[in-house]
Amino acid sequence: MGTVRRPGPRARRTLAALAIAALTAGGTQVPGAAAEPGQGADRDGRQGAGTYVNPVSKGFADTFADPAVVRGEDGHWYAFGTTDPLRSGEGTMHSIPVARSADLVDWTYVGDALGGDAPAFADTDAAYWALDITRHDGRYWLYFTVTETTVTGERGDSAIGVATAPTPAGPWTVHDEPVVAPRPADGGSGFKWTFDPAHVVDTDGRRHLYYGSYHGGIWVTELSADGTRAVGEPTMVATDNRFEGAYAVRRGGWWYLFASSGDCCAGPTTGYSVFAGRSRSVRGPFTDREGVSLTASRTGGTVVLTPNGNRWVGTGHNSVVTDLAGQDWMVYHAIDRERPYLDEPYGVNRRPMLIDRLDWEDGWPVVRGGLGASERRQKAPVTDPRHARAADRERDGGHRDRQGHRPGRLDPARGDEFEGDRLGPGWSWVRPADVRLDGGRLVWPTQDADLHKGSNTASVLLREAPRGDYTVETMLTIDLGEDTVRNYQQAGLVAYTDDDRYLRLSHVAIWNTRQTEFGKERPYADRVAYGSMTVGPPARTTWLRLRHTTDPRTGEHRFRAYTSRDGARWIAGGTWTMPADAKVRIGLASHGGSGATAEFHHFRVHRG
Repeated sequence: MGTVRRPGPRARRTLAALAIAALTAGGTQVPGAAAEPGQGADRDGRQGAGTYVNPVSKGFADTFADPAVVRGEDGHWYAFGTTDPLRSGEGTMHSIPVARSADLVDWTYVGDALGGDAPAFADTDAAYWALDITRHDGRYWLYFTVTETTVTGERGDSAIGVATAPTPAGPWTVHDEPVVAPRPADGGSGFKWTFDPAHVVDTDGRRHLYYGSYHGGIWVTELSADGTRAVGEPTMVATDNRFEGAYAVRRGGWWYLFASSGDCCAGPTTGYSVFAGRSRSVRGPFTDREGVSLTASRTGGTVVLTPNGNRWVGTGHNSVVTDLAGQDWMVYHAIDRERPYLDEPYGVNRRPMLIDRLDWEDGWPVVRGGLGASERRQKAPVTDPRHARAADRERDGGHRDRQGHRPGRLDPARGDEFEGDRLGPGWSWVRPADVRLDGGRLVWPTQDADLHKGSNTASVLLREAPRGDYTVETMLTIDLGEDTVRNYQQAGLVAYTDDDRYLRLSHVAIWNTRQTEFGKERPYADRVAYGSMTVGPPARTTWLRLRHTTDPRTGEHRFRAYTSRDGARWIAGGTWTMPADAKVRIGLASHGGSGATAEFHHFRVHRG
């Protein structure tokens, strides 16, 4: 319905880009480095001394999804990726490919961790992905997802496995029983997604494992002392239908839970993003910067990394490493929106490995001080012990604006306060709807209609957009309730060219969750692509903003999303782009299924 929906197991394998059987702001340039936007490493894949350009996996792979990194006792860093071919045209699926680096930016492929050592409980067509690598008790522990098992005799019965080795390069000894066994779904039909393990050791020495995904949520369980099996009762720490890709770190007396949200693999419209919550306990509850729980129906999550309008979309599924100067770095994958597939078009999603500085501001993690994924040359991590020093806290210039911005002057002629008994001048309809004005509100029941690929039946209320920079805002009350399953009623702002070229910022019901979703639809090759990213937690009344600017290099339209629960404190989300020649109109929509009523309290346009 134009939202991130919980796909079935077969669709999930497509989202994870696994070709196996049966199955949504550019970086600032380092002073003195002559780099152009999008400039990569040298032609042989080598990075410059003391600097780097994303993607750092370019020297050995075109795609290296779900990266996890650990430093070995030999002083090298080792990166582990999900099952995929490494290069376009290769066709060979690598079972947890491994790469090695002396500096975190130049990487060399060294082999596959599970190339010939499948767990005894793995089905013959299983793949291994979304893994975690840690060092504990003198050994390296590799926890990984097994997509198909022989445990239940049914399809889609994913589980968590583990292997150990004396070094990150192996040899690996695979444990032949699941650490977390397949879990039947509620109601007895199919299985919960037992994906994305993350291993931690608590302050009391007890080991824990996070795991789970959209279908079933993220959970944490204690592990046996030998790390090979779950013990006790697990605890849900992040709600289903919103999060996956857990990763946890401890800092300043807090446990921080990173989790990714959105469709990982929607090609050029992939809005995958990283969020965080924190807790004093390894078992939660985890809450975001606003105090909203990651298990709430109106789901919390503080934005750590989200698409920023440069070449990179789908910025997610992270791990964290610390360089020798004490600076943290986020390692993650992303998609080049101009080259989104490994074998064009619609092959495996091309998700190379990126690295960027992870800052901590007021107790919360954020990539590059809020600038997000870099595409220009950056200062490299400190990885030479001779050069170890205090972490360089220099900030890149640029537009962070994480807590909202101050819009320019109000342009009353472009907006509408919805006073009186009719709409103000300047509005036009795409497919008229039955709406009414009532005491300063535009009342619009959600339509049993949609704008999603071929389902172009919903009404859209539009007006001309001004030239130059502007901000469009609305205050929206919608009775979506909480906790109950309601799909996919929504209402909010649109930036619209036509039915297959639009952006939409909505408060939306997605199964048991309520989210603010910033979606994009556009034609790609011979199809229509749709994807979305999430912003801040909604309330029954939620304020929504789209901030429009123009890329000075390309002329592209950039729209950044903002949400607020009180109209005062704003949360900045990600950025979608539209082509320079797009004739964009701005407006409102209310659709996705009948059963709710949207009340728009105003539609305001600010210039500048």
